[in-house]
Amino acid sequence: MSQIRDASLAAEGWKKIEWVRKYMPVLTSIKKEFEKDKPFKDIKIALSIHLEAKTAYLCETLAAGGAEMYVTGCNPLSTQDDVAAALAEKMVVHAWHDAKPQEYEEHIRQTVKVGPAIVIDDGGDLVTMLHREFPELCSKVIGGCEETKTGVNRLISMDKEGALKFPMIMVNNARTKFLFDNRYGTGQSVWDGINRTTNLLVAGKTAVISGYGWCGKGVAMRAKGMGARVVVTEVDPVCALEALMDGFSVMPITKAAEIGDIFVTTTGCRDIITEKEFYKMKDGAVLCNAGHFDVEVDVSTLKKIAVESFDQKKNIRGYKLSNGRQLSVLSEGRLVNLASGDGHPTEIMDMSFAVQALSARLLVTKGVTQKINAVPEEIDREVALKKLGFEGYRIDTLTDAQKTYLNSWNV
Repeated sequence: MSQIRDASLAAEGWKKIEWVRKYMPVLTSIKKEFEKDKPFKDIKIALSIHLEAKTAYLCETLAAGGAEMYVTGCNPLSTQDDVAAALAEKMVVHAWHDAKPQEYEEHIRQTVKVGPAIVIDDGGDLVTMLHREFPELCSKVIGGCEETKTGVNRLISMDKEGALKFPMIMVNNARTKFLFDNRYGTGQSVWDGINRTTNLLVAGKTAVISGYGWCGKGVAMRAKGMGARVVVTEVDPVCALEALMDGFSVMPITKAAEIGDIFVTTTGCRDIITEKEFYKMKDGAVLCNAGHFDVEVDVSTLKKIAVESFDQKKNIRGYKLSNGRQLSVLSEGRLVNLASGDGHPTEIMDMSFAVQALSARLLVTKGVTQKINAVPEEIDREVALKKLGFEGYRIDTLTDAQKTYLNSWNV
């Protein structure tokens, strides 16, 4: 039985799902293949991804392939209750918005205890709980797919320690995922979340972006496009140099704290903005996070040192410091693009979730041999070619002579 907030919201949820269907032609084409071939017949799939409309359509696609779906969220604030209600009419759902920590854990627990054969995770919480609390069920798992860099890092750590008990495919590392989802998806959706929540002008402000990986690149690019002065903070000298040559200022976070108006963390690490930075910030500085977990902006310490805290408006909490300055934190320091928005644009997730679906099919049709596995190049190519085709574009192909030339040393 599902655990959702309000079943009466289902009609609104279906409207959202119907909307995204129209803009996800790649996933729709895969869904049609699944309906015909039934690759997941009689297979239980446990899925933990941000539960909004695009994720719901991925769940429908997998169910069309015969899967018995068990679904939960991967972040306490990113579940949309109307979408969860809609999906619960077709499959088992354990999720609601603003779940307390114990509720969030219980939702994942109920999802994994069914003994899935396939797991699809975003951030690693589902896989981690399966290993910690239900090790006896790990032998039933054929394999799984991981959506995001944070989860990939956790899985690599597990594998190095010899703790990972079943194979996983690193979906985040597919080119049709990170080059588009992390850069264009995060870049647009982060500012969508910030803008719809704050309703403040970006042009003329100083935006401080911590981290210049693919997510940071996207956020910085969009900030520049809206007229902000962009400052990048980094620990990797190569990434810092790249930011510099892309036209951005580069400096340590302690210095950037003094001049920033809007701060966005995109590192996947913890303690990026801490107490020493808080006291240096301007009155009215806005802080938010685009990393998976709520540890990049040290909100717990901010709560302790604030002389006063209060809700300023929906998804914004103000903290007044002893120096008289006030800081504004969006979405409790959680993923601002999902906690304060609808996540990545639909057309972007069309590719990311197509990779998820095809990788899941690979696990049950061909299997994989390693504990940590890359997405095969043929899946990347298939998704990219489908996307180009639906956009109305064609590309060249190599001739036999060109293939021979590229694969020969004696030219």
